[in-house]
Amino acid sequence: MTTTQTLTPNAGFKAEAAGAGRFDGWTFGASLVALAIAVPLLTVIGLALFPAENIWGHLASTVLPRLMWTTLLLMAGVAIGTTLIGVGSAWLVGTYQFPGRRIFEWALLLPLAVPSYVIAFVYTDLLEYAGPVQGVLRDVFGWTTPHDYWFPDIRSLGGAIAMMSLVLYPYVYLLTRAAFLEQSAGVLEVARTLGRSPWQEFIQVAVPLARPSIVVGVSLAMMETLNDFGTVDFFGVQTLTLGIFDVWLNMNNVGGAAQIAILMLAVVIGLIFAERYARRKQRFHHSARRYKRPGRKKLSPFWGMLAILACLAPLGLGFILPLSILGADSYVHFDEVLESGFAGSALNSLMLSGLAALFAVSVGVFLAYGIRLRGHRFLVVVTRFASVGYAVPGAVLAIGVLIPMAWFDNQLDGFLRDAFDISSGLLLSGTIAALTFAYVVRFLALSLGAVETSLGRITANIDGAARALGATPGQALIKVHLPIIRASLLTAAILVFVDGMKELPMTTVMRPFNFETLATQVHQFASAEQFEQAAPAALAIVAVGIIPVIFLSLAMNRAVYGRDDAAEGMI
Repeated sequence: MTTTQTLTPNAGFKAEAAGAGRFDGWTFGASLVALAIAVPLLTVIGLALFPAENIWGHLASTVLPRLMWTTLLLMAGVAIGTTLIGVGSAWLVGTYQFPGRRIFEWALLLPLAVPSYVIAFVYTDLLEYAGPVQGVLRDVFGWTTPHDYWFPDIRSLGGAIAMMSLVLYPYVYLLTRAAFLEQSAGVLEVARTLGRSPWQEFIQVAVPLARPSIVVGVSLAMMETLNDFGTVDFFGVQTLTLGIFDVWLNMNNVGGAAQIAILMLAVVIGLIFAERYARRKQRFHHSARRYKRPGRKKLSPFWGMLAILACLAPLGLGFILPLSILGADSYVHFDEVLESGFAGSALNSLMLSGLAALFAVSVGVFLAYGIRLRGHRFLVVVTRFASVGYAVPGAVLAIGVLIPMAWFDNQLDGFLRDAFDISSGLLLSGTIAALTFAYVVRFLALSLGAVETSLGRITANIDGAARALGATPGQALIKVHLPIIRASLLTAAILVFVDGMKELPMTTVMRPFNFETLATQVHQFASAEQFEQAAPAALAIVAVGIIPVIFLSLAMNRAVYGRDDAAEGMI
């Protein structure tokens, strides 16, 4: 008697994993790599729980409440700002027809290419007392001293909220617009039939249906806010991130810095659980048998002009104006900046970000394929823990990377001194290798997520065919899987590369002596009030950041308009 078995996608791997939970060579190697990536997080936890000098009580009674309160106010302000801008603009371009709507659909993503610390120093140069805006006001109204008039202080908590909201709202816009487009027109038509006004339709129907996507976008913006170092340091806003640097570098207490880091980890975990808790028991389904894409209502000339201004305001303030100022300053001061080491900083950034992209994607492929082959529970758990790094602030990871590397360097140096009377020096600490490893820990989630998603779409039958032809798992990966998922690999590499170009807190702490990147050069010039000299490096970072935004815009237009007229959707 013969039996026929039909394999569904990934069924082969489920069966293999169920019967082969063994710890084979591939699983063992992948587990070691995942554990190495997880060491920084484990180090921070260990230092916080067992500090050499416990100053938690002192911190809790002095600076910690103020740092925590300021951080929460900053995150709450950014959450409100990104929600208002992101949801409002998503509703306008997704629901109404007005001149320029097709352009705004993708252009509203462009501020995502601007790091918050870049836009912070641009607006400081523009709005400070010696800047052109206040200068024009004094000339027009005859004011002579700051006591003659009031002008909002850009270097404040409110200024930091405004700067971050302008560059982080695309997280909310992107997810919310997709949610609005997925809502069936039938639901909105029912609301109109029941007498709901456009405003009531938006508040009572569209927003509740899109709530999960809005919450996810806001959570991402708040985690980016928690990770920020350049803006809060430049504006003098005392947050938990600055508290880590102060306790670590000024008070020389690593344990206390680790304890603040654990508090930040708790905030991140709280955000993740709050996002999931907000979506508990909330399931929205289209009851209609056929999905009907919502039609766009054409606005009158007056309301159309208001819609244009509403979309142009965040785009202009968050991208067009900063880019114009950076371009003008770079043109004027480029020769001067070139002599100050701009080329070397650019090469360092390109090298560091390229290495990070290469290793992060390689490690992501190795771990994802190891999970696909066996699905061993230990490997899955340790990989998930290791990939938490992207949600962890860079200052936290810097502590976790430096401490074990310094310990290894000291142990090796001590052994060589005792055994051979020679010194090895610092082999890992303060090197490009250490900084690259920190980047991989920080951005592994980007590559791992992209690879796992792509591998999950490959049916297990393909693997079975490769095995039947005598291919080993490694050969199947190289000759079969990698060619299939090459687009996702490229996307992951671009994301890691661009984030590496913008990374500031880890680079500031861990970079070798006399090693500057574009991000650290921007921060140093801006801290010294040399805004014009910082412009070329900032412009280069923004230019590189535009690359993934363009890819993202094209992907959105393909999803909405179809592959054939994706280009038409860009104009």
